[in-house]
Amino acid sequence: MAKKTDTAASTAPMLRTAADVLIDAPGAAGAVPVLVMRKASLESDMAALTAPQRHWLQLSEFAAEPGQIARVPAADGSLAAVAFGAADDINDGGGALQMGLAAAALPSGDYSLASDAGNAALGWAMASYRFERYRGKKGKPGPRLVIMDKTMRERCIGIADSVWLARDLINTPAADMGPDELEAAARALAAEHSATVRTIAGDDLLKQNFPMIHAVGRASPRAPRLVDINWGREGSTRITLVGKGICFDTGGLDIKTADGMSTMKKDMGGAATVLALARMIMLAKLDVRLRVLLPIAENSISGNAFRPGDVLTARNGTTVEIGNTDAEGRLVLADAMCLACEDKPDTLVTYATLTGAARVALGPDLPPVYTDDDRLAVELMAAGLAVDDPVWRMPLWMPYDKLLKSSIADVNHISGGPFAGSVTAALFLKKFAAGAGRFLHFDIYAMTPKPKPGKPEGAEPQGARALFEVFETRYGK
Repeated sequence: MAKKTDTAASTAPMLRTAADVLIDAPGAAGAVPVLVMRKASLESDMAALTAPQRHWLQLSEFAAEPGQIARVPAADGSLAAVAFGAADDINDGGGALQMGLAAAALPSGDYSLASDAGNAALGWAMASYRFERYRGKKGKPGPRLVIMDKTMRERCIGIADSVWLARDLINTPAADMGPDELEAAARALAAEHSATVRTIAGDDLLKQNFPMIHAVGRASPRAPRLVDINWGREGSTRITLVGKGICFDTGGLDIKTADGMSTMKKDMGGAATVLALARMIMLAKLDVRLRVLLPIAENSISGNAFRPGDVLTARNGTTVEIGNTDAEGRLVLADAMCLACEDKPDTLVTYATLTGAARVALGPDLPPVYTDDDRLAVELMAAGLAVDDPVWRMPLWMPYDKLLKSSIADVNHISGGPFAGSVTAALFLKKFAAGAGRFLHFDIYAMTPKPKPGKPEGAEPQGARALFEVFETRYGK
């Protein structure tokens, strides 16, 4: 049944906060300074140390290689400082989050920097994330960083907590992160910021004309749904975020292999990323009218599962031939996008773990982004590099639109061959973006397969921080 519009809190678990990591005063023992040093300026960087300490670093073969750490003793043998090697160039191991390497390597205790730096603090906090829900024995408390600038500290905590929220949601196995639980997390976020939230679930999706969300999720005993959150001042710039919320993807009747299903708990990564971005926007109180749409379902297998060759009708009346049931994400997004465009948003953004082709093209660390807005694309790529949340613009190449041709329906939802899979998926979605001022689509992986500075192995809401930087610049008060 459809749920009423409300601002009620949910039973979703509360996230651990980055305020436990970024603190405003050290403990009784004081904070150990972390001295940032670079290869090009190593001699001058060590000038603040005593001669014996400089000699110690030389004996330790400290060369300020990116990420290199050396403990500097005091005369009594206690820890006087930590030398940390930093790089200016991301190609040499640098990047905004590189201080996360120190947070990941140092023992428990309180540390400080010579000067507060937002990127350093954020890198420290993001590297301190742990997913320990299923561990009987929790890890030891990690190192804490003292940040005296209150505004900077609160901003970094807000962004880190938003990232941690998304990581928690994505890392949680599907048995404990189904449609009910994902909706509960969305409702908790709405309640936190006094936003309105409404859910349309089960057969009510058919009654209220969301046939493709219903078709994708009807084979699961856990009902599909559409969660609709609204926040912000009426009359402000309208931004609508749509996130793919497939809580588990078997592939449907076009079933995946065992290897293909092994990471499919992350197929709701688009929805989790949207929640992270929405939380950043609301915490920053950006002057926007924000709408969040989460089409949520499981792509399961049963006698009533949708089939290859079926023709579905989208909310806007477009008929869609099903080329493969394992391309379900774009179907649920399309219905939600139709609803979004009825409101004529200034900017419509979709996040989705949509195609393996995106990984083939750009790998797991660099998600493609699609838009016809050249200025926005330039701003977004620059912001991504600045905050170490990189994205790369890919083309909405219209000549490939013919690859989506159907002989029996308005469109086939996949292309007829192995080429340009991420591009054709974006072109399919673009068909449902009519009415939006601008359209932006992220084809994300939502995972970090190998740990990187500030990004532990596991879930990652890619592209959320990059777009937040753009929105904060444009709509910050």
